[in-house]
Amino acid sequence: QVQLVESGGGLVQAGGSLRLSCKASRSIANINSMGWYRQAPGKQRDMVATITSAGRTNYADSVKGRFTISRDNAKNTVSLQMNSLRPEDTAVYYCWSIQGGFGTWGQGTQVTVSS
Repeated sequence: QVQLVESGGGLVQAGGSLRLSCKASRSIANINSMGWYRQAPGKQRDMVATITSAGRTNYADSVKGRFTISRDNAKNTVSLQMNSLRPEDTAVYYCWSIQGGFGTWGQGTQVTVSS
Protein backbone atom coordinates (compact mmCIF):
# COMPACT_ATOMS: atom_id res chain seq x y z
CA GLN A 1 0.00 0.00 0.00
CA VAL A 2 1.44 3.33 -1.06
CA GLN A 3 2.15 5.98 1.56
CA LEU A 4 1.73 9.66 0.74
CA VAL A 5 3.43 12.59 2.44
CA GLU A 6 2.40 16.17 1.73
CA SER A 7 4.54 19.24 2.15
CA GLY A 8 4.57 22.89 1.14
CA GLY A 9 1.67 24.30 3.10
CA GLY A 10 1.93 27.55 4.97
CA LEU A 11 0.58 31.02 5.55
CA VAL A 12 0.34 33.41 2.61
CA GLN A 13 -1.43 36.65 1.82
CA ALA A 14 -4.29 36.81 -0.62
CA GLY A 15 -2.97 36.87 -4.15
CA GLY A 16 0.10 34.88 -3.23
CA SER A 17 1.22 31.44 -4.33
CA LEU A 18 2.13 28.12 -2.79
CA ARG A 19 3.30 24.85 -4.27
CA LEU A 20 2.24 21.67 -2.53
CA SER A 21 4.08 18.42 -3.04
CA CYS A 22 2.94 14.87 -2.43
CA LYS A 23 5.70 12.29 -2.34
CA ALA A 24 4.73 8.65 -2.66
CA SER A 25 6.60 5.75 -1.10
CA ARG A 26 6.60 3.83 -4.35
CA SER A 27 6.33 4.38 -8.07
CA ILE A 28 3.26 6.36 -9.11
CA ALA A 29 3.56 5.57 -12.81
CA ASN A 30 0.81 2.97 -12.70
CA ILE A 31 -1.43 4.50 -10.05
CA ASN A 32 -4.78 5.06 -11.74
CA SER A 33 -5.45 8.47 -10.31
CA MET A 34 -3.93 10.87 -7.81
CA GLY A 35 -5.01 14.24 -6.63
CA TRP A 36 -5.58 16.84 -4.00
CA TYR A 37 -8.56 17.34 -1.74
CA ARG A 38 -9.13 19.99 0.87
CA GLN A 39 -11.20 20.35 4.00
CA ALA A 40 -11.99 23.59 5.75
CA PRO A 41 -13.23 23.60 9.35
CA GLY A 42 -16.82 22.40 9.56
CA LYS A 43 -16.99 21.55 5.88
CA GLN A 44 -16.78 18.49 3.64
CA ARG A 45 -13.55 17.25 2.19
CA ASP A 46 -13.82 18.22 -1.47
CA MET A 47 -11.85 17.45 -4.58
CA VAL A 48 -9.50 20.19 -5.71
CA ALA A 49 -7.65 18.57 -8.60
CA THR A 50 -6.93 15.10 -9.91
CA ILE A 51 -4.60 13.62 -12.49
CA THR A 52 -4.73 10.16 -14.04
CA SER A 53 -1.87 7.92 -15.06
CA ALA A 54 -2.53 9.08 -18.61
CA GLY A 55 -2.20 12.71 -17.60
CA ARG A 56 -5.85 13.71 -17.72
CA THR A 57 -6.58 16.46 -15.21
CA ASN A 58 -9.73 17.63 -13.53
CA TYR A 59 -10.27 20.69 -11.35
CA ALA A 60 -12.91 22.00 -9.05
CA ASP A 61 -14.63 25.00 -10.59
CA SER A 62 -13.44 27.19 -7.75
CA VAL A 63 -9.77 26.65 -8.61
CA LYS A 64 -9.82 26.44 -12.40
CA GLY A 65 -7.36 28.85 -13.91
CA ARG A 66 -5.57 29.34 -10.60
CA PHE A 67 -4.31 25.87 -9.61
CA THR A 68 -2.31 23.41 -11.68
CA ILE A 69 -1.76 19.76 -10.83
CA SER A 70 1.21 17.90 -12.24
CA ARG A 71 3.06 14.66 -11.75
CA ASP A 72 6.69 13.68 -11.91
CA ASN A 73 6.83 9.91 -12.18
CA ALA A 74 10.61 9.84 -11.89
CA LYS A 75 10.37 11.52 -8.48
CA ASN A 76 7.18 9.74 -7.38
CA THR A 77 5.66 13.14 -6.77
CA VAL A 78 2.41 14.91 -7.51
CA SER A 79 2.38 18.67 -7.10
CA LEU A 80 -0.24 21.37 -6.87
CA GLN A 81 0.78 24.86 -7.91
CA MET A 82 -1.62 27.32 -6.33
CA ASN A 83 -1.67 30.88 -7.63
CA SER A 84 -3.88 33.86 -6.89
CA LEU A 85 -4.78 32.39 -3.54
CA ARG A 86 -7.89 33.58 -1.77
CA PRO A 87 -8.95 33.38 1.87
CA GLU A 88 -11.58 30.87 0.76
CA ASP A 89 -8.75 28.51 -0.18
CA THR A 90 -7.81 28.14 3.48
CA ALA A 91 -8.04 24.47 4.38
CA VAL A 92 -6.08 21.34 5.12
CA TYR A 93 -4.98 19.91 1.80
CA TYR A 94 -4.74 16.14 1.43
CA CYS A 95 -3.04 14.08 -1.22
CA TRP A 96 -4.99 11.05 -2.44
CA SER A 97 -4.42 8.09 -4.70
CA ILE A 98 -6.44 5.16 -5.97
CA GLN A 99 -5.21 1.99 -7.60
CA GLY A 100 -7.17 -1.18 -8.20
CA GLY A 101 -9.92 -0.04 -5.86
CA PHE A 102 -7.54 0.85 -3.03
CA GLY A 103 -7.56 4.44 -1.86
CA THR A 104 -4.90 6.14 0.23
CA TRP A 105 -4.83 9.50 1.97
CA GLY A 106 -1.84 11.56 3.02
CA GLN A 107 -1.65 13.22 6.42
CA GLY A 108 -2.57 16.67 5.15
CA THR A 109 -0.85 20.03 5.07
CA GLN A 110 -2.35 23.30 6.27
CA VAL A 111 -2.81 26.17 3.84
CA THR A 112 -3.88 29.49 5.33
CA VAL A 113 -4.57 32.53 3.17
CA SER A 114 -4.89 35.83 4.96
CA SER A 115 -6.91 38.76 3.69
